[in-house]
Amino acid sequence: MIATKIFIGKVEQHVGLQTAINKQPIINNVMMSELGLVGDQCADSDHHGGLERALHHYPAEHYLHWHKKYGVAKQAWQISGMGENISTLGLDENNVCIGDQFQWGDTIIEVSQPRSPCFKLDKHWGISRFAVEMQNSSRCGWLLRVIKTGTVAVNAPLIRIHREENAMTIKQVCDIFFGNPLDTVGLNVLLKQEKLSVSWLTKVEIRLSTGKVENWNFRLFDHA
Repeated sequence: MIATKIFIGKVEQHVGLQTAINKQPIINNVMMSELGLVGDQCADSDHHGGLERALHHYPAEHYLHWHKKYGVAKQAWQISGMGENISTLGLDENNVCIGDQFQWGDTIIEVSQPRSPCFKLDKHWGISRFAVEMQNSSRCGWLLRVIKTGTVAVNAPLIRIHREENAMTIKQVCDIFFGNPLDTVGLNVLLKQEKLSVSWLTKVEIRLSTGKVENWNFRLFDHA
């Protein structure tokens, strides 16, 4: 069982952007719909949210890594700073796999894809190329879909209840998708991950058919 902390956020103007990255801790039980925690908002529905990106989970352990790397005041590196809904100790990209299912209160949630870091993290933290470093290090966290709706208590643990037979870790997926994006062997391995989100599987198929990687500049740098 993994203890959790839960966060939701509202869309607001922040560092010149419309964003819901500033999420606040939940102190009462919260309902979970197919689109995630009730009350949690999303500013950019084209790139965030939806059935396959209903929740964002980020490991609490990573905050110490970022503090050591960038030297920003330690008090600044607090959980929920990556816009996550779920923060834990004990789960990370090396031991969580695509398709892993967790019982969480009355709900069941399922890992769908790694998080794709974007330039908004640079602006939020005031660190140039932070999203690039997050992507390169695979300390991205991951997104989840909701398999069973219900109620989640603030102290409800995450209990892993299912793993796919051919499961790949988040780190293994990132190493191919971000680290070796045109390796045909790796891309064909990713295609066998049936629980990988449609968005990521579609990009894999396009890479294989065109031999080209989709433009990352808008996501990472906010320009062409």
